[in-house]
Amino acid sequence: MSAISNTLSPALQRLITQMPKAELHIHIEGSLEPELIFELAKRNQVNLPFDDVASLKNAYAFKDLQSFLDIYYAGASVLLKEEDFYDMAYAYLQKAVGDGVVYAEIFFDPQTHTERGIPIQTVIQGLVRATQDGATYLGIESKLIMCFLRHLSQDSALETLKAAEPYLEHLIGVGLDSSEVGHPPEKFTDVFARARKLGLKAVAHAGEEGPPAYIWSVLDQLKVLRIDHGVQAIHDQSLIARLAKERIPLTVCPLSNLKLCVYDDLSLHPIKRLLDLGLCVTINSDDPAYFGGYINDNYLHTFQALQLKASDAIAFAKCSFEASFMQESQKNLWYAKIEQHALAHGF
Repeated sequence: MSAISNTLSPALQRLITQMPKAELHIHIEGSLEPELIFELAKRNQVNLPFDDVASLKNAYAFKDLQSFLDIYYAGASVLLKEEDFYDMAYAYLQKAVGDGVVYAEIFFDPQTHTERGIPIQTVIQGLVRATQDGATYLGIESKLIMCFLRHLSQDSALETLKAAEPYLEHLIGVGLDSSEVGHPPEKFTDVFARARKLGLKAVAHAGEEGPPAYIWSVLDQLKVLRIDHGVQAIHDQSLIARLAKERIPLTVCPLSNLKLCVYDDLSLHPIKRLLDLGLCVTINSDDPAYFGGYINDNYLHTFQALQLKASDAIAFAKCSFEASFMQESQKNLWYAKIEQHALAHGF
């Protein structure tokens, strides 16, 4: 972080790091730090294909999304009991609070666990307890979004949704993640329609490695309210116009895009151009344990690379609440608090 302190003013750093913000693109399994992976492996007597924390970290040289997912699923193998899911989620919430996150909508991948014989009840109950304790002891509000793995079949997604029905009160929405290339969103039209009928909000990953056509598809076929990633929209002007007009948010993850080689350098990232084109754009951490940092790291590195200003920080923070599924009255309160925070820091 020393390189950042040399290029961003201390006042701007304080504005960014202490500013209230929402995080809307965080995969809870992707927050599983190597140290906790080995702790849980020992607790659950799971043999890992790595000798120690250092060798696991050395494997984080990803060339694309799939090379990351291979490591990601290996790490998730240590999650067996309700307490494991609790410990993972609570550890994330502690880090998020330290970064000024006051509200989070957290992705989880039940199929990653049910495919290993872990009951969905174990997964959800562990995560729910963590979010409840996060609210009580940390002061952070958080909601759960259940994601379907796009490399699996729609039938598997439908089975997962059915299994989750007894726990709908704990879910705010459904999403779509995992390997994007070769798995067009329209494959999941029926399960998203079913989820909407159950009262769940719809979001989906699209336009990270996949083409702008995938973004059109999640909008028109899956009827999503928010696009996760969506950076490839920059190549389709008619899509940009629609996203701006309909105020459909993008939950962008700059360090993830860099780590997975979507962009060779953060200075090439289109997030500022997307914001200037009138889109609702947010900054998030995606899989922070694997991609080099949590939400403030993403803010600071992005601001350094693109030479962004305080007005951009305020805009991104406001967008994070606008893009969330909280009540409008709550959003308005946070907009005001962001303005107050900026004024207190001389901006």
